[in-house]
Amino acid sequence: MNKIFEAALSINEPWYIRDIEFDPDKKQLDLYIDFNRGSTFKVNEPGYDGSYKVYDTVDKTWRHLNFFQHECYLHCRTPRIKYDKNKIKQIDPPWSGKSPGFTLLLEALVMKLCAHMPVNTVCGVINENKNKIWRMLEKYVDMAREHEDFSDMKVVGMDETSRAKGHDYVTLFVDLKERRTTFVTKGKGHETVKAFADDLSAHSGSPDQISDVSCDMSPAFIKGVKKTLPGAKITFDKFHILKLINTAVDQVRREEAVTQPLLKKTRYIFLKNERNLTKSQMETLEELQLSKLRIKSVRALRIRESFQDIYHAESQDAFSLLLNKWYFWATHSRLEPIIKVAKTIKSHWDGILEWKRSRINNGILEGLNSIVQAAKAKARGFSTFKNFRIIIFLTTGKLKFNLVNQYVG
Repeated sequence: MNKIFEAALSINEPWYIRDIEFDPDKKQLDLYIDFNRGSTFKVNEPGYDGSYKVYDTVDKTWRHLNFFQHECYLHCRTPRIKYDKNKIKQIDPPWSGKSPGFTLLLEALVMKLCAHMPVNTVCGVINENKNKIWRMLEKYVDMAREHEDFSDMKVVGMDETSRAKGHDYVTLFVDLKERRTTFVTKGKGHETVKAFADDLSAHSGSPDQISDVSCDMSPAFIKGVKKTLPGAKITFDKFHILKLINTAVDQVRREEAVTQPLLKKTRYIFLKNERNLTKSQMETLEELQLSKLRIKSVRALRIRESFQDIYHAESQDAFSLLLNKWYFWATHSRLEPIIKVAKTIKSHWDGILEWKRSRINNGILEGLNSIVQAAKAKARGFSTFKNFRIIIFLTTGKLKFNLVNQYVG
């Protein structure tokens, strides 16, 4: 029986299973591991290449994968070696995980589960303390990030999100080429860009290498990029611009609906693109368009649709020409919300024109953000920034956890 478990656990010399205890009432399997008498162990530190005899031992226990429905624990008389006059080192057995009390295989399972389930749910499944699991996840994220190499990163997207409803914001930085989150920091001010630049430098990168940044029209983000990433050209995210225009269209509709009964219960008709309207919504829109009432909301809708068409321009010159024509139309529309958003766009003109060259936007970041938001919703928010950061990297960071633990796929 001992040999069977040694083979199942890949336990090789000098280690061996000394004893097995199985308690069906406690639903627990305990395996007691020892090492052969006279064994020597390597230090694996610079300047110490030899093997050393055991100085003394310490009894340690690790939680392992369940044996069917029974919890399994490995107990080992763990050796310590004295490899210099005053240097004593504890030898970690090959099954020992990166966190105290877990085996590598159990940690690999936890990592897999936590990428798809709330941590509290995982704790219930494996019957473990949540603080212990969070500490393990944090260690894996931090160790995997030590292997990060950002020397080739050139195009970055940045956006903020909240860690819980009504709570503090965090800013995400995404490598738009690799489609993954590379940095997360507290806040949404200009100092977040400085924190990103410092992290970039710490991982074989340089602020000077960033050629393009996609972000919204936040003054803080603009200030941070100009101050910290000197070689980066800003492209304002077109989805954010369309959101501002949509808000203006909705404001026109709400103001007009006070005196125009036809506009009641039509909000989503004006927020959707025409191709996404239902048959009933399309019929209602056609009625509004054919109306002799010259409805302002329909005019605002056409101005928004015209802005979207600008992005199909075939050249930089055509893009610029269409944008100028749109601005003239919008500012002469006599629709105050539309005029206001048009002036906002004018004050960010260069960053909007930049899109035609860079062709970047935060669509990838929005997709990653939706994954983060789904995880947040399942967990009903996160009580700390630390835990939120862990989940962001776990779900959208594409970290190479296999470099930390060979069993993590």
